[in-house]
Amino acid sequence: MNTRKNNPTEALAQRPFIISRTFDAPRDLVWKAFTDPERMKHWWGPKGFTVRVAKMDFRPGGTYHYCLQSPDGKDMWGKFVYREIDAPERIVFVDSFSDEKGGLTRHPMHQAWPLEMLSTFTLTESKGKTTLTIKWVPINATEAEHKTFEDGMASMNQGWTGTLDQLTGYLAKAKK
Repeated sequence: MNTRKNNPTEALAQRPFIISRTFDAPRDLVWKAFTDPERMKHWWGPKGFTVRVAKMDFRPGGTYHYCLQSPDGKDMWGKFVYREIDAPERIVFVDSFSDEKGGLTRHPMHQAWPLEMLSTFTLTESKGKTTLTIKWVPINATEAEHKTFEDGMASMNQGWTGTLDQLTGYLAKAKK
């Protein structure tokens, strides 16, 4: 059976995708990089992509709706719906692909990708450096979507590595 599950806590039973990176920057600056849409425009997305549109309502229940433009000029929309914000330590949100109006859409390159991902970003600081840990797990997903997620972990690692490389470059140049 390939029915969609409605229990958001089902995500807890799945093997999450986790990636961490330590930045040579204070936590406050890294936090700002994720909570200010003007700052996110400088680094968010895979290498070679640029943020063309960004609207952020940073509060529980609020959204970040953005458009990334690929190197070949194609637009790809995304949306976060914020669930928890614990400044400057943690942000929890539901991440999805989107259309220009903010509706949920399928992954433009993989129709079996989960519609919604529960994302938890945690920031810890030690001696002026900040470690970001990202935990990603599908929610409300079918068995096929869970399998696609599991099978895509290497690709997710590559994509997030590129995005975090861009954040590293941004933080090296950013001003508090």
